[in-house]
Amino acid sequence: VQLQASGGGLVQPGGSLRLSCAASGRTFSSYAVGWFRQAPGKDREFVAAVSWSARTKYLTDSVKDRFTISRDNFKNTVYLQMNSLKPEDTAVYYCAARMTVVAAKFASDYDYWGQGTQVTVSS
Repeated sequence: VQLQASGGGLVQPGGSLRLSCAASGRTFSSYAVGWFRQAPGKDREFVAAVSWSARTKYLTDSVKDRFTISRDNFKNTVYLQMNSLKPEDTAVYYCAARMTVVAAKFASDYDYWGQGTQVTVSS
């Protein structure tokens, strides 16, 4: 499966962005999908994940009250809605898919990765 992340950009603190992860290839609805981010000089960290059915969703504590993950299997797309953005959210955001229906929080659990989209939160 090929993944294409998009929707990043420059936004002021308190603003919103919606990232999209579009998939092509094999049956996307059979895959769990996660979002990770990597800030300069830091390790890649888990942000959010969703199971194939969207019944199970995980969000890391630092974004739990501000971000939402969702998916539309008819459009082969997973979304990350980011509200109340903070400067510390600045990073390259990556989407990833794993060949199982169960969501996971570790990068090593994922089989396919998109190219990343830059999110910059600054005034």
